Amino acid sequence: MTAKISYDSVEVGTELTAQSFPVSRATLVRYAGASGDFNPIHWNEKFAVEVGLPDVIAHGMFTMAEAIRVVTDWVGDPAAVVEYGVRFTKPVVVPNDDKGALIEVSAKVAVKLDDNRVRVDLVAMSGGQKVLGMSRAVVQLA
Repeated sequence: MTAKISYDSVEVGTELTAQSFPVSRATLVRYAGASGDFNPIHWNEKFAVEVGLPDVIAHGMFTMAEAIRVVTDWVGDPAAVVEYGVRFTKPVVVPNDDKGALIEVSAKVAVKLDDNRVRVDLVAMSGGQKVLGMSRAVVQLA
């Protein structure tokens, strides 16, 4: 693990660079192939609406993966993330148009822990709604 961020250089409240991640129907099909999750709510609009969803929705694990990129890009090493958890609060709705959806993620250092670790709290939004709640990562710093 080679985190590029020094524990001593980080203060509580440090904001990580916010990022936005576009999501299209094609992205969801590729993710389904990679993950093996072919649930039709992630690609079949008719089925998604029939089960009460507003439209096709992104996979929860895909949404989590996109969000944590803000942290891994900041720390410089994905292996530096030693814990990560979220609650799914709202789905990322992905319309079948040229724009698709956008996952907007911000994060900040919330707590300095022992052993050169920090807790980073993330906020993930899509369509003006918070899509991940209690989104937190523990990161091992240098």
